[in-house]
Amino acid sequence: MADTYRTTYDAFRWKVPAQLNIEQFICARWAKEPGRIAIRYESDSGQQSTWTYRDLHLAANRLACALRELGVDRGDRVAIVLPQRPITAVAHIAIYRLGAIAMPLSILFGPEALAYRLADSEASGVIADASALEALRSARPDCVRFLAVAADEHTADWLDPSEQEFDVQDLINHGHPRFSAVKTLASEPAQLLYTSGTTGPPKGALIPHRALIGNLPGFVASQHWFPDEAHCFWSPADWAWTGGLMDALLPSLYFGQTILAYKGRFSGETAYDLLERYDISHAFLFPTALKAMLKTDPNPQSHRKLRLRAVMSAGESVGHTLYQWCEEALGLTVNEMFGQTEMNYVLGNCSRYWASHSGSIGRPYPGHRVAVIDESGREMPDGSIGEIAVHRNDRHGHPDPVFFIEYWRNLKATDEKFTGDWCRTGDLAIKDQDGFFWYAARADDMFKAAGYRIGPGEIENCLLQHSAVANVAVVPKPDSERGNLVKAFVVLSQPEKYQHHRQREKLTLALQAQVRQKLAPYEYPKEIEFIESLPMTTSGKVQRAVLRQLELDRAHQQQRLQGEENAGLST
Repeated sequence: MADTYRTTYDAFRWKVPAQLNIEQFICARWAKEPGRIAIRYESDSGQQSTWTYRDLHLAANRLACALRELGVDRGDRVAIVLPQRPITAVAHIAIYRLGAIAMPLSILFGPEALAYRLADSEASGVIADASALEALRSARPDCVRFLAVAADEHTADWLDPSEQEFDVQDLINHGHPRFSAVKTLASEPAQLLYTSGTTGPPKGALIPHRALIGNLPGFVASQHWFPDEAHCFWSPADWAWTGGLMDALLPSLYFGQTILAYKGRFSGETAYDLLERYDISHAFLFPTALKAMLKTDPNPQSHRKLRLRAVMSAGESVGHTLYQWCEEALGLTVNEMFGQTEMNYVLGNCSRYWASHSGSIGRPYPGHRVAVIDESGREMPDGSIGEIAVHRNDRHGHPDPVFFIEYWRNLKATDEKFTGDWCRTGDLAIKDQDGFFWYAARADDMFKAAGYRIGPGEIENCLLQHSAVANVAVVPKPDSERGNLVKAFVVLSQPEKYQHHRQREKLTLALQAQVRQKLAPYEYPKEIEFIESLPMTTSGKVQRAVLRQLELDRAHQQQRLQGEENAGLST
């Protein structure tokens, strides 16, 4: 098949209406069709339900009426601390209809993380899962006027009305079925999405209604021209994360399609079970999920009936091993994508119609002008490493709707995000002569060892090719002679096989030799530490910063002990 990328990219034009509200596109227009299914729900406790778009529409109307009576007004922030379940979509739609701002937060957050975000945003209320109630009670700042709790069973008996705690279902039952939605501009804020905070305190990115439109070209392309051949979409990505919300839930509803909501712990076996039972045709599966599936069942086609037509992956590099496995075992080429909370879905692949290369994060999706720039904001020549940046305007000079508005009450950070009209990502890459981007690392993940500039991604991908490695993170280890050593933290796929010290020594030598042979001698990890799990963000990204800090703390401790020892010898 001919590569149609260039003609598609050149011909694309944005059409964004001045007046726009996300809820009109993801629910209201589809609610006119009574039988159109929006969400199929299942929990690991055995609960199941099916929600049509009309069901969502009516429930959202009633909830919007109830929230207005509780004082929620246009522009107010309302936190959503819910997992994948239908009420999460209802909450989003109701908040958008009010002209308020939805602020999704992970149910995995503890009191400290919740307290910071609720206070920083001055949230007026919270709609939460019952599992988060205890943490929210201890974290609740004065700005939060009400707490609406959603549970699988009735909650009225253990909520405290004197503290403005309500059962979400009671609010919906008593709300009016009709509600006139607030008319918002496309440029008005719809969401407040907090970054993971890996390089400082979390920042709230204010996302406009038009950003959903800005996401669509990438979503359509990465899902092989969605909704073509669509039956049901699924992703294990948390709907409180940009990946789950903007790469799965909202675009699926935009096209009037069905999405699976699963509330439960993820595992490779669970993934296969859901893919098979719900005839999942399209999916967003981040590399951690794909690795779990590979380890659980390397050859699913021999005994499973999978209906997958397209898989997008993002968050971390897929790597050659997973890329090849998807082709051989799942029968499709996984489409890697790159984006950020602030401007999502800007780079990626569409192997159905465009050329695709293992290891590449793709080319700019239609509507986005993306380049590799230097510190001054100048575009770098092909083959040079630099920072991925997205221009405010597309190739035709028209405004790109994908951008965030600003960081919540942080103009300094907003200004620092831009160099002229280029929005910096903090991620390093190389663009080749054919326009493909090759990811290197986060700018703050790069380090020098013995004078060489090291990016962890390539080394990690090399180590993952070994069957004994389930996951890996590469970080610098401080060294007095070389500045840093390359160190790898490795999670074993079958730890029971490597319980003895000699077995691990032998594996360490094998892994080091593999990197030496396939990459460069200076890139092999001088030290390998085996651990049970890597620190991860709620969005499934490895927190290398945590491991870097661990190595720094260990180095400082060693220096203190050495100093004490030297002092003892001198006396």
